[in-house]
Parts: sequence; C-alpha cells; structure tokens
Amino acid sequence: MPSFDVSSVGFYVLDILGRPVSRIPEGGRADYIEEIRMTVAGTAGATGMDCAILGLKTQAVTTLGTDDMGDWFVAKLQKYGLDCGLVRRDSSVQTSSTILPVRPNGERPALHVPGTATVFRVADEDLDAALDATVVHVGGTGLLKSFDGEPTVRLLRRAKELGRITTFDLIQATPETIAFVEPCLPYIDYFVPSIDEASEMAHEQDPAKVAAYFMSKGVKNCLLTLGADGVYVAPANGKPFHLPAFDIKVVDTTGCGDSFTAGIIVGIVRGWDLERSARFASAVAAKVAMGLGSDGKLVSFDDTIAAMNSLPVKAVARSWAHA
Repeated sequence: MPSFDVSSVGFYVLDILGRPVSRIPEGGRADYIEEIRMTVAGTAGATGMDCAILGLKTQAVTTLGTDDMGDWFVAKLQKYGLDCGLVRRDSSVQTSSTILPVRPNGERPALHVPGTATVFRVADEDLDAALDATVVHVGGTGLLKSFDGEPTVRLLRRAKELGRITTFDLIQATPETIAFVEPCLPYIDYFVPSIDEASEMAHEQDPAKVAAYFMSKGVKNCLLTLGADGVYVAPANGKPFHLPAFDIKVVDTTGCGDSFTAGIIVGIVRGWDLERSARFASAVAAKVAMGLGSDGKLVSFDDTIAAMNSLPVKAVARSWAHA
C-alpha cells in the first residue's frame, strides 16, 4: 500500500490577493479595499492543499526558496497537514509568487514572479518517494521550465509502472504547450484542464471535439472545466456528460480549477463513479469561489458534501444541453 493518498507534484506559488480592485491608483495614491490575504496556490500547490483540507493524506513535491516566503509556505503547508519531506529549498531564486488584484466580478489579473517554478525538478533519488501515493497529481506544465518535457514524461511513465492513478493539469497553456503535453498523454488517467487552455492546444472550441482530441492521443478520462458553465466529462467507459455549475455569488475565481481537481482526486480515493466525483468536485470549486484565495470557504469534507446536496444549480445553457 502506498504511504499517501495523493502526491501533488509541481507548481506551488504564494498568492497575495486583494479585493475588490477596480483600478490601480494613479501615481503614489492609495485606494482602500476590503480584504488582503496570502495563500498557498498553484496547479499542484492549491490542489494538494485542498486535498488535505478534504481529509486526504497528502504529500507536497516541489521546490521553494530559502527566503521568508518559502518559510511561510512550508509552515502553511504543514498547518494544513501536508507532508513536506520532498519540498526542496533553493537559494538561487525567490519563491514563486503572484500579486492578484481581484476585480469585483471575481476575475483576477496577475503579476507573477516565476522564481522556484523554473528550477523545480524531481531528483533521481526522490522519484519513487514522490510516487508513493495512490494518486499522483502533476500540476503546472507550461511554467515548470526545468521539469516540462522529458522529466515529466519520465515521472508519469514510472507512476504507471508502479500502478499509480495519475491526474494532470497545466497552467497558462498556449498552442506551443502541446509540445510538452502530448508525450505525457498516454500516461494520464484523468486530464483536468480548463476549456480555454485545452482549446488552445487542440485548436478546437467544442468541448466534445476537444475531449476527443486528447483521448485520441492516450488520455483515459478527459474533464474540461467550463467556468460558469460547469464541466464536460468524457469518461473512459460510458457516455460523455455535462454538469452545470452551482449557482453561487462568486467572490474570487482563483484556484477554482485546482480545487475541482482536488475534488476529483477525493472521488478517486473514495472509489466513487466519475459522475459523483464530478458533482463533488463542482461543490469544492463552488466553496472556493465563495471566498478569497485558493481555499476560499473550503473547510472540510462534510461541509462540502452538505454544499453539494443543498446549493442551487444553474440552469443548463442551450449550448451545453446535449454536450
């Protein structure tokens, strides 16, 4: 039996968020806002954190700086209960960080320092320890300069040799990102990108065609998050389906996709079918969107189950009705 439920590998970033921000003040002037937070974030960081909040035994696999931000980051991960034995520290660059002025509608432009994301790799001596989990999640392809490409393929291939279940997400994908992603696809059990990023790589807009593109290249299950329109799921077995999003007041969309992936991982570990897992994952994302940062209002597994069973669901838009 693996030691962990999930190993979350890759992009961890410190987010500094403020809301609501409708403009940048001129010159040296100041505006007053309601809230500022520092949070664990990133396509691997937020997913790992949310898995831990939801009760999974989680290990973090990443690189952080030796700066004060890295110290804060490790302390915060440990507070959430993540194992940090494979969090490496690097003094040559600062901890990856982002400033996010969150708009009143929840959108968030970003000012980002890549930092430690550019030097992250999984050392040979750490490889099997990094894969010591039921689910191996890789997040951040596209920003992991030293890990993108063959190092990622190598880790995913080894994960499958060990019988692990793999989940995968990326960030800031462009049409060129497919060069890093395509060799990984045969080793991915659950591919969970946003429709925007997946469309950039597949050169298609329709979710069914986008999912078919990635599945033709080896992905087992393709789950495309559609923002306010919910999620389109193309399973390895059975018919594709669409689930609408929950009808909530959105405060901040930071980390919603990462938290959705965490919900899918919870469903995998608990042995749920994919439809129940996707419904739960949608509730996880809704709880995150109701607050500021990658954890938002996410507090526990039981609270999220209650939300899944009580939150209203948006009406299905005509364009998704027969997806």
